[in-house]
Order: sequence, then structure tokens, then C-alpha cells
Amino acid sequence: MTRTSVGILRGGPSSEYNLSLKTGAAMLSALPEDKYDTHDIFIDKSGMWHLRGTPADPARALSQIDVVLNALHGGAGEDGTVQRILERFHIPYAGSRPLPASVSLNKVRAREILQRAGIKMPHGASFSLENQMNAQEMANAVFAQFGPPYIVKPASEGAGRGILLVATIIELPNAIANTLEAYGAALVEEYLMGEEASVGVIEDFRGEDLYALPPAHVEVPDDASHLMFEHHDGGNLRHFVPSNFSHAEKEALAMIARAAHKALNLSHFSRADIIITRRGPQLLEVNIHPGLYTGASFPHMLESVGSSTREFLEHAITLARR
Repeated sequence: MTRTSVGILRGGPSSEYNLSLKTGAAMLSALPEDKYDTHDIFIDKSGMWHLRGTPADPARALSQIDVVLNALHGGAGEDGTVQRILERFHIPYAGSRPLPASVSLNKVRAREILQRAGIKMPHGASFSLENQMNAQEMANAVFAQFGPPYIVKPASEGAGRGILLVATIIELPNAIANTLEAYGAALVEEYLMGEEASVGVIEDFRGEDLYALPPAHVEVPDDASHLMFEHHDGGNLRHFVPSNFSHAEKEALAMIARAAHKALNLSHFSRADIIITRRGPQLLEVNIHPGLYTGASFPHMLESVGSSTREFLEHAITLARR
């Protein structure tokens, strides 16, 4: 039997480099050798592509590849850059197309689309270096819309990178200024108390057009007030599936995850992060590349329905080759 040649992209110049290496390793180990000829295509922190440990331009690295699984978290792996490269060389790949990927990674643009679709999200305000206001004026503009505490985050980072919890309006100008200086754009959201959930969706799975996996209840460490990059990178988050959410809550979480996937015009699969508050479930953000590393929520959700990382990846390959 002829094996399918699968290129697995991992690494990359984003802040989620380590997580990408782990997800890529999980992909490499999950695909059976009798069916797939896997190629570990490593991209270093400078953006240089490598094949079998040797630098190679994308054309050479992809020359013998039938289909690509993209394990690049954040940055060029999710902002449409890599997707456009793959399309230029006519390589089928699993995951969202360039424009939806780019929009989804940009939290400000994604919020606009998601809220227009009627999906409830925390109150928020965004700023960039182009704004003709100083940091104090920005903070005053936020305070006029909603009160503290606040979450200040970069507009295009994932896995909790760069998130700041700001307790009072006094601290807000510095938090905005520091985020703008480091990342070029800042999103300020109201800090919501509640139970955090992660919900994965997969297209054309288990007989459904858009199948929602059972939600994972995300538990942060006892000394933490919100999810941070260190929690993801250190693998010290706990995910409970099945969760103790009520049936009504599970239905609402699934509905939000499906609606967000459709509103952003995503492809094949995605994962929504949601918080259940006194006002009901509120969408925090959507990820086009679910993590498959140890400590990520997606593998737990798959296992809860009798599936596995292997079945998910084989299904993703089928979706890509259509």
C-alpha cells in the first residue's frame, strides 16, 4: 500500500514556539507508519525552514509532500502567512484558509465579527500606536465604558501571552502603554469571574456537519486569577472531561463554539475558550489550531467521546485532501 506523505510544520518564530514543538511531536507520534510517511518540517525562531536537519526553502521542503498538518501556533502559522505559502505550492493542508486565519488571530477584528454575529463577549476597547491619545486618555475612555478590574492583552498573541490583570483605573494607563510598546496594539476587556471552559469543534465528524466535542472544564492553579502563558507552557492546567457543567450549560457552550466557527468562516476544526458568568456564557477567543500537546484540552475532549489524536489527525488529513 502506498503511504501518504504528510508534512508536519512545527516550531516557528512566534512566542508559542515550545507549544508548537510539542503539538508537532504529538502529531508525529500519533500517525501510524504503515499508512503515513511523516516528514518533520522544522521552522526555527528566525523563520528558516529545515528538512532532515538541513536548511531548505519552502519549495524544497514541500516538494515530496501530499498533505500538510500545521502545528505552528501563533504568528506566521496562524496569521495566514504559512497558509498562503502552502496554497502557492498547491499543497493541501488541514485547517483554516489564509483570510479567516488572519482575522481570527487578530482579537480586535475577530471581536467585531463575532459580536456582529450576536455572540456574547466581555466588554472591550482596543487601541493601537496610531491612536491620537496618550495612555491616560485611553484609560479614561475605557473607564467611561466599563469599570475595573480589567484584562489587558496583546491583539494578536495566543496561549495567554502578555496578559495583564489590572485591579484599578490607576494602574490601567501603564498597562496599556506597556502593552502598546511591546506589541503595537492592546485590547482592554472587563475581567469576568466564572468557570472557564474549552470547546472543540470538528467538521464532518461523527455524522454531523459541525460536531461539538464535550466541553472541558479548565482549572487554573490555585494561586492564579486567570490563564497565563506560563500555565500553558508548563502544562499545569487541569482539564475535566466530562465536566460538571449542567446539560443546559453544555448545550450553550456547544452553540457558542459552533456559532464562532461559522461566523469567522473557519475550516475543518477550531477551539473556543468560554467563561460561564452570572450573565451566562461569554466567548473569550477562538483558536484555529487546537493544541495537541500534553496538558492541552483538545486530546481530553477527543478521548471523552472514544476518539483519539490519531483519529482526529486522520480525519483532518481526509478533510484537507478533499
